[in-house]
Amino acid sequence: MKVGVPREIKNHEYRVGMVPAGVHALTQAGHQVFVEVGAGLGSGILDEDFEQAGAKLLASAKEVFDAADMIVKVKEPQPAEFALIRKDQIVYTYFHFAASRELTEGMLKTGAVCVAYETMEDKRGTLPLLTPMSEVAGRMSVQEGAKYLERPTEGRGILLGGVPGVEPGKVVIIGGGVVGTNAAKMAAGIGARVTILDVSLDRLRYLDDVLPANVVEMYSNAYNIRAEIREADLVIGAVLIPGAKAPSLIRREDLATMKQGAVIVDVAVDQGGCVETTKATTHSNPTYIVDGVVHYCVANMPGAVGRTSTFALTNATARFALEIAKHGWKDAAKKWGEIRTGLNVVGGKITYQAVAEAFGMEYAPLSL
Repeated sequence: MKVGVPREIKNHEYRVGMVPAGVHALTQAGHQVFVEVGAGLGSGILDEDFEQAGAKLLASAKEVFDAADMIVKVKEPQPAEFALIRKDQIVYTYFHFAASRELTEGMLKTGAVCVAYETMEDKRGTLPLLTPMSEVAGRMSVQEGAKYLERPTEGRGILLGGVPGVEPGKVVIIGGGVVGTNAAKMAAGIGARVTILDVSLDRLRYLDDVLPANVVEMYSNAYNIRAEIREADLVIGAVLIPGAKAPSLIRREDLATMKQGAVIVDVAVDQGGCVETTKATTHSNPTYIVDGVVHYCVANMPGAVGRTSTFALTNATARFALEIAKHGWKDAAKKWGEIRTGLNVVGGKITYQAVAEAFGMEYAPLSL
């Protein structure tokens, strides 16, 4: 198979869909890999690194899309890329379709085969290709929240860890999955007072076993969320319903009960956000203020730490790229449940139910 790796063009996106080790593995298996010039620079990977691994460098994204049977990316295709994608071409990347009708309709029109990292599910029910970026985003959420709590960025002027004689800041994390757990580890590690909420009692029991004593586990419901955010310096939205739009758990009117200069980091923004006032922002303009509360809602948070994120992501994605290249998407989907559950749009049809439900569009089961 011919595999293409274009340069990412989303605002301040520094990751790349494949590293030289992945190129080497594909070429050793008899496949061809085409990489756009400069694709890896944001992750500290030089063009010659790709060439030495066996890739052929091409000067433009159009050349890469034209040459490839499968495109391997990091972020969803941008509108400028829609016209480059052709019928039956495999596009293997993060899509987050439920957050964008424009993207969904755009990819339906292409007739491409869309394999979405974020819905690929293994036999244990975990999301192996979402996990590494959730780990990065969870840890970054505390780092970014701490920065925007500083007074020059219009925060409350709070040092999350406090100092002797001054109480530390309070962090409230909504969602106890991978993002929430990593956020809690980071916040607890710098000495903050942390509350983490989740709807699963089994998950709360697990978190109680593994997290330090300065983390309080609490059952997630509307009453508890509103009570906790009133006292919070930093609120982290870490809610995930695979493939579907995130539920809105903090309403506009709730902001009036929060402290002036408190910060919300909504990691769920990729799936529409779990705060009613969330709107996607970029690394160049990451925050805005509503009712005195600073909102950080960057839709590609891990892109800022491109090198760490690229290597963490491709550790998980490369083996499935090899399987698709070896068998084609149909046979690979029969062999691997992860690839089967990753198929969101195929040949102009929505094949992932949560995406269809998000827009009231027709769902076509993959078996058809």
